[in-house]
Amino acid sequence: MTRIGPNTVLPARRTPVVLTTADGERLAGELALPPESDPIATVVLLHPNPTGGGSMDTHVIRKAAARLPALAGIATLRFNTRGTSSESGTSTGTHDNGGTERHDVAAALEFVADLPDIWLVGWSFGTDLVLMHGLHPSVTGAVLLAPTLRRSRPDHLAAWATSGKPLRCLVPELDDYVRPAAARTRFAAIPQAEIIEFPACKHLFVGQADQALDAVVDFISPTTPTPLPREW
Repeated sequence: MTRIGPNTVLPARRTPVVLTTADGERLAGELALPPESDPIATVVLLHPNPTGGGSMDTHVIRKAAARLPALAGIATLRFNTRGTSSESGTSTGTHDNGGTERHDVAAALEFVADLPDIWLVGWSFGTDLVLMHGLHPSVTGAVLLAPTLRRSRPDHLAAWATSGKPLRCLVPELDDYVRPAAARTRFAAIPQAEIIEFPACKHLFVGQADQALDAVVDFISPTTPTPLPREW
């Protein structure tokens, strides 16, 4: 067996995809399915802010797509939001700070509509996209990594509260935007929101990506053993 490292890409049925939005943008992405079986669940991954270098290739997003299909039987869809470019591809359009990105989220959910048990996993800017635009009938629930609450409004939180959909928030102890105590206060508006503190962790989850993925899988697929294997 070999240790699973930062750049390890485990087996999966991977397909480069292009998502077409309702307003005509073309978004570069990748669908990854379990290598030999149907997926037990589906995760749509929403990346950090591209103005700060975030993309579908940012490390936790990339590692989720590289590992979850093989280790947990979970399908992943990652993509670059409008105006975002990375080594995996370039999406047309212009970054809109979460506004017209509603079309990007909708296109992603339409793309995976035939896959089972759809969850959203957002990181940083991606958490605002989840809260603002992810409350769709097809979505089971969501996981937020380092939520910023910079764009989400009280009415977005109220809508999630009313939906009753499960929500887990992974909040770094040393986060740049919202730390655990503030997260507990602000997410009190969503009674079902679960706050998990990541001690000695900063916004980028450097050194704690493995634990973050464990917390994602444990929430969306409780029957899957965690921690996930660290060797393959």
